[in-house]
This record gives sequence, C-alpha cells and structure tokens, in this order.
Amino acid sequence: MTSDDLHARRVRAVRAWTQFVSAGEEEAEAAVRPEILRSWQLSGVVSPTVTEAPLADEGDTAEFWNTSPLQTAVQRVQDELRRTAEDGDLVIAVTDEQTRILWTYGGRVMRRKAETVNFVPGGRWDEASVGTNALAIAGRTAAPSMVFSAEHYAEVVHNWVCWAAPVFDPATGRSLGVIDLSTTWDRTHPIGLATARVMARLIEGALPADRRTTHVGAAGPSDPGLTLTLLGTAEVWLDGQRLLLNRRQTEILALLALHPEGLSVEHLHALLYGDSAVTTSTLKAEVSHLRAALSGQLSSRPYRLTMPVATDIEEVQRLLRRGDVRAAVRAYGGDLLPGTDSPALVQMGDYLAVSVREALLAHPDPDAVLRYSELAPYDTAVVEACLAALPVHHPIAPLLKGKLASAR
Repeated sequence: MTSDDLHARRVRAVRAWTQFVSAGEEEAEAAVRPEILRSWQLSGVVSPTVTEAPLADEGDTAEFWNTSPLQTAVQRVQDELRRTAEDGDLVIAVTDEQTRILWTYGGRVMRRKAETVNFVPGGRWDEASVGTNALAIAGRTAAPSMVFSAEHYAEVVHNWVCWAAPVFDPATGRSLGVIDLSTTWDRTHPIGLATARVMARLIEGALPADRRTTHVGAAGPSDPGLTLTLLGTAEVWLDGQRLLLNRRQTEILALLALHPEGLSVEHLHALLYGDSAVTTSTLKAEVSHLRAALSGQLSSRPYRLTMPVATDIEEVQRLLRRGDVRAAVRAYGGDLLPGTDSPALVQMGDYLAVSVREALLAHPDPDAVLRYSELAPYDTAVVEACLAALPVHHPIAPLLKGKLASAR
C-alpha cells in the first residue's frame, strides 16, 4: 500500500469517525467495517476526547502478572518479542482477559508515545475504559483484529494502527488475554495482523506445562459441585474453584456429564477415541489423574460422576425446549470444545449447532441473530431470514446488513 493510499484511507476513517461522533451511526454505517461500528456503539460510555487509559492498581496488576502463566511464556520468548518491536519500531503489549495490560516493550519512538496514553502495565484498554481499539475487539470477539487511525474511538490514538490476536490456553481452549502490536498509522503494513497471530502462537507454545493454579481474583460459580463451560471454550469449576485440566481430561468430564448413568471403560473409550489406536491403559491413566483432581468424586464400574453437575450444553437445550431463543443464543458460546476429535463430542456439537440455527430460522429474534452472527459470521441464511422479518427501519437492520455484506 502506497503512502497516498494510506493517506486516503486515513481521510476516510476520520470522515466516518466525525460523522459518527456528530451525527450518529446511520451516517457512518456504510463507511466503516461492521466490527468497528459495533465497537463504536459499545464505546458510547467514553468521551472521544479521553486523553489516556485509566490505570488499575499497580500492586494488583503486578501480583496478577507474577502468578499468571503468561508471565513465564513471555519471559521464554521475550527476545523474539523485543526484536520484533525494535525492528518495526512497534510497541508490543500483552493483556489479561479484561484487556488490562500486563507487559509491554517498545521501540524508542513508540515507547514514548505509549507512555503518554497509559499504554503501559496496568492500563485498561477495554471499550468501556478507552473506546474502540484492536486489543478490546480481539479480547471481546476472541478473533484477530486490526484498528487503523480514526477507527479508534479515542481521538488521542488516531495516529496509531494496532493489530491484536487472542492468546489461548492450548490445553483448555480458554482465552488468557491478547497480544497487541502498535505503531503509527503511516507505517501500516499488510503483514501486521499475520505477525500478531504468529506472536500469539509463539506465546501459546511457551506456556508452562503445569498451569493448575486459579488466577488471582478469578470469580467462579458459587454453586457446589461441578460446573462445565464447554461451548466456545473449556472451563471446569469444582465447588467454586477452577481446575486447569488437560484437553483429554476435559473431554472425559464432558462425556461423563452427558451420560449421568455412567459409562463402562469400553464405552467411554469408543466415545472418546473412536477408531484411534489408543489403549485402554491410556484412558485409565487419564481417569486416574482426573479422579485425583476431583477429590475422588468419580466412581468406577461404571465410570460415573458422584456430585451435582451443570453444563452450558444442558442450559442451552433447556432454553431451546422452553422456546426462549434469545436466552439460548446468549448461553451458546460457540462450538463444543473447539478442536476436539472425540466422535461423540463432535456429534453433540453438530447437533447443538443445528438446533440453535433451526431455532433462529424459525424465530429470528434480531438481538439473538446479531449475537449468533458473531459466532457464525458466514451463516448468511440466518441473517437474511431475520432481515426479511424486520421492519424496514428497525435499528438493528443496518448492523445485520453490514454483517451480510462482510460475509459475502
């Protein structure tokens, strides 16, 4: 992209931002990407003239960082991160799940610019704190994001371009935070977003093998027993305490939760591994480790959980049976255990995805469809069904049209 192209793009972004701030979303709707417009709408609680991000407590931030597996991972790959920052005169930031910056490193010029807007450890860069930026969008959507110049909601960073990618725990699929690369808008390069993705994968590969500690301040379910969040991510809570299990152990728990009557070792093996050449001894070893993590609340012959169990799968199905499509979509976090190769879990995931989709086609609630379109951005049929059922001037119609245009 030439400097003239970049300048023209910046002018368009400034014009769209000005229209949105002064005249509202209808004037800007056609001029920006749907994800930017959505983020601008979420940024309305912040003044566009905010001059810096608010800072979290320095001690709390340091304590969280020191106990986070991200700290170990970043330390292991920091030479590569620093070299990238210095070569491209970037500032690189790593955040927690709430988009609070935990660590930064910057080239000489960008480091100074970053400090003036609190793009430093402790800085809060969620949309409610400082408006639209790549860190906030990537953290909220769990997908890579780029924000260019005046696509930022806060005018103070209109001279920036940012690329961010979420960092996931490979063992559980849970989002740990994001990594962001930022520089001045005139240094925009097509490789920026790909570089952010590579840096995220680099950190994920460097995470310590033993991550069995609950994050400081993490709030879990208050109900006793086992709570499983399996849609779009993987989280396991036992009596309010989070367990960090490996992927196979989480899959075993999911299968046992779906079969409260219990499973024989042979049946569980078939549901978990299918035709894969995995011995029952391997399965028994995983179950043994899992039993220890559950304080013995997993019986044998058959394998069965001996405590109250709640799952988001069960909740989505309950809401669909009740006909509450909006609540069902809100509870539906996405694919069941993304990346699983368990035949039974793949089948259940497909069944649940089809159930949610069919419910939306039959009852295309606009808020539910908008939420669903973030999870399945290329499912144009659901969006088209909703638009066909909406009045022409419904306030959500422009957003849905934008989703449709983006998917095509």
